[in-house]
Amino acid sequence: MTNIQQSLVKANLASYVKLVVPCNADAYESASVPSQGVFRAELTQIMTQLAAFLSSSGAPFIVNIYPFLSLYQNSDFPQDYAFFEGSTHPLVDGPNVYYNAFDGNFDTLVSALGKIGYGNLPIAIGEIGWPTEGAPSANLTAARAFNQGLINRITSNKGTPLRPGVPPADVYLFSLLDEEQKSILPGNFERHWGIFSFDGQAKYPLNLGLGNSVLKNAKEVPYLPSRWCVANPARNLDSVSDHMKLACSMADCTTLYYGGSCYGIGQKGNVSYAFNSYYQQQKQDPNSCDFGGLGLRKPRCSFIVLEAARRAGSSCRRSKRGRMSPSAAVPASSTGTLK
Repeated sequence: MTNIQQSLVKANLASYVKLVVPCNADAYESASVPSQGVFRAELTQIMTQLAAFLSSSGAPFIVNIYPFLSLYQNSDFPQDYAFFEGSTHPLVDGPNVYYNAFDGNFDTLVSALGKIGYGNLPIAIGEIGWPTEGAPSANLTAARAFNQGLINRITSNKGTPLRPGVPPADVYLFSLLDEEQKSILPGNFERHWGIFSFDGQAKYPLNLGLGNSVLKNAKEVPYLPSRWCVANPARNLDSVSDHMKLACSMADCTTLYYGGSCYGIGQKGNVSYAFNSYYQQQKQDPNSCDFGGLGLRKPRCSFIVLEAARRAGSSCRRSKRGRMSPSAAVPASSTGTLK
């Protein structure tokens, strides 16, 4: 880092380009309340060196904060504490009261920095967001509530109890688009953090505090023809397992699993979803819908939409030509037809 910084100085770029190292929130911890925040013992030395470097170069400490993960990983975590509308389970820390996880996490870092002598170091949020699929608490409603609450909180300039009136230097929402090939080792939600869908359409309204009431959708997006690949109703599906594995190893099937908007749609629904996802990924190559004769190409697709999926407002009910799964259908009724 020192060598890179010296190169920036020589190029007269040091005042414009800041060298930083994003850190996850698990770099610090607290026994109970934010004021007791400390860096993990095995990281204290390197974090002290990092803070010293950032302070000398005028760069902020970058941290990724994910209240969603706290909720996902702990069944006892108060759900309302993850959001910004107030909590029935506030955290009391001496004279300070915390009503949301973001403020508590942020101030835990402030305390940890203070204990190594850098309590005034600026802090920026490198990643923060909420997924729309892949877990019971990951849906469009929750994602919109969290992100809009965060934006409102930041733009109010209220700061946190330990830094009143001083919001983070910068905040970067994660992420712009879903990542359908991302590892799902942490959870199926890992592929669904996007604010926009694959075709540049906003998943939900979001006011960024810039005078715009909603996000702007992409225009004149080219779509593939309206064709789908579904399970052949005339064929027995007993031998479909290997074909499903192939389809889902290449295409994203995470919405079919527990917490996904298409969870519980039955074997034929699962097969059609997987077959079509693979078919669209292969740009509707006719051979990609064969699956040993178990697939069937169709110019239209009728599909039962679960009530739960319709309430969730997720991909099981939204129609996107030539790309979404056959489980997409019009939201006005429990049965829809894609043409």
